[in-house]
Amino acid sequence: MKHINVALFAPHAGCPHQCSFCDQRTISGQVTPLTPAAVHAAARKALATLPAETAAAGELAFFGGSFTLLPQAEQIALLEAAHSYIKEGCFRGIRISTRPDGIDPAVCALLQRCGVTAVELGAQSMDDRVLALNRRGHTAAQTVQAHALLRQCGFETGLQMMTGLYGSTDADSRATAQAICALQPDTVRIYPTVVLAGTPLAALMQAGQFQPQGLADAVALCAELLQLFDAAGIRVIRVGLHASRDVETRMRGGAYHPALRELAESRILLDRAREQLAGLPAGRYTLTVAPGSRSKMTGQRRCNLQTLAAEGWHCAVQTRDGLGSYDVLLTQNEISDIRC
Repeated sequence: MKHINVALFAPHAGCPHQCSFCDQRTISGQVTPLTPAAVHAAARKALATLPAETAAAGELAFFGGSFTLLPQAEQIALLEAAHSYIKEGCFRGIRISTRPDGIDPAVCALLQRCGVTAVELGAQSMDDRVLALNRRGHTAAQTVQAHALLRQCGFETGLQMMTGLYGSTDADSRATAQAICALQPDTVRIYPTVVLAGTPLAALMQAGQFQPQGLADAVALCAELLQLFDAAGIRVIRVGLHASRDVETRMRGGAYHPALRELAESRILLDRAREQLAGLPAGRYTLTVAPGSRSKMTGQRRCNLQTLAAEGWHCAVQTRDGLGSYDVLLTQNEISDIRC
């Protein structure tokens, strides 16, 4: 069953910093404060529109700010509104997003009392130099400590990382991913940097001090990272920002695409097909993939098949149950009656 989050956005709420890249109001599309009444409204709307079994497997999720740095009374009011639906069995749990320096034993105790089941930390990088350049206000060591404490308290954990930050390279992004793998969180989100108008990063770009990573390079890097996390058994639950008209309007540079994960997974399958075809003569071949991977193997507007054809390999795609998401099996066709 597909997992769903009922997303509750509190833009900039609780956050004591202005990171170089950050404009949560644009990213979330919300400018009004989040209230218990809004939590109730969102929960009831979801219950009215979703099948009961789908809702029961989902979570009420507080995103967009640094939840645990809100005034405690405000945290409790919002969590109590959400927890009432958890106690009734309407949803599986409550998920929050916060900063590594917003976690301590007292915070964890409060979250436990109020029914929180999953906590995501905005790690962004595990390189202190990159964190300082981007005004994060915390260190990699604080991420490690906060994650360990959350684990000890029994929470499901998630870590969020960014690529293409100011002062960052693909090498330190790979190192960040490897450091995250060593921590073994339950989930990961990968966010290539998007430069939004009005942010410090936009000013750096305008001054010629920052060259944002383009989409093609971000896709190639995300393809690497997805395979790294897959090999480590860590579920990646998001790649790239959610599709948003506000983001598209205010974007000034960086890597944004409404289907960025699909592009990255398509790149993985293309690379794996090429690995198997390397050294083989031009001809017709059939690529067999998992049922959910067919469109990714084909590529958007058939770009993967066109690329392979330009290299001499005219390929058709078929599916087979039991294969992994990134598995590609190769068969050479004597006479192909499968359309490319």
